[in-house]
Order: sequence, then C-alpha cells, then structure tokens
Amino acid sequence: MKLGAFSVSLSVKDLQASKAFYENLGFTQFAGSMEQNYLIMKNEKTLIGLFQGMFEGNILTFNPGWDENAVELESFDDIRAIQKHLKSKGVKLDAEADENSSGPASLMLRDPDGNLILLDQHL
Repeated sequence: MKLGAFSVSLSVKDLQASKAFYENLGFTQFAGSMEQNYLIMKNEKTLIGLFQGMFEGNILTFNPGWDENAVELESFDDIRAIQKHLKSKGVKLDAEADENSSGPASLMLRDPDGNLILLDQHL
C-alpha cells in the first residue's frame, strides 16, 4: 500500500516561535503562510506542519499521490482503495472518504494508542 508523503502535523501555540525553533534545526518554510496560521517546514525529505489554532493534538499525516515535494507521483494508491483495504482488515475509521467519489478526499483513523492519523489526498 502506497501512502505517499509523510509529515507530522503539530498543533502549536505560537507559530512564529515554532517557525524560529525549527529554522534553528535546519528547516525552511516550504508552504503555508503566517496569515493562514500554518507553515509546512522542510529539511531534506522531512516535513513538519506547524498549525496554530486549527486542531488539538498532533497528527501523523500521509498524502497519497504526492512525494515530499508535493509533486504528483506517476503511480499511487487512491485513498478509496486504501480505505477499502483498511476496512477489509477490520480497521476502524474515524472519518471516511466517499467511496463513490473521485479526486481529492481524506480519511482519519487512530493507532492503538489513540494517535490520530490523517490520509489526505489532494489529487
């Protein structure tokens, strides 16, 4: 199963302070803006999303169809196929993609420790 690009989405209290902290670790701004209250920071192939006031807790995020540069992959597993596979394995989903749709969609689930996982397909 191809899940696409991986990032950690962090709920931060002070976007500017978090940006400065991750810049000290060698990350640079890749996407987002201070005005939109989120930044995607990148260091080589590692992505960290910084989100202020958008959600509680942290989220493990996968983007089917994208590589770590948000470039469309030639071959990827559509989120609806991933969802079907997960359901066939008895995985409980917190939110599901519309199986009768195509294109962008998302689903959410939790690991055994309650960590939130978002699969967010933009294509």
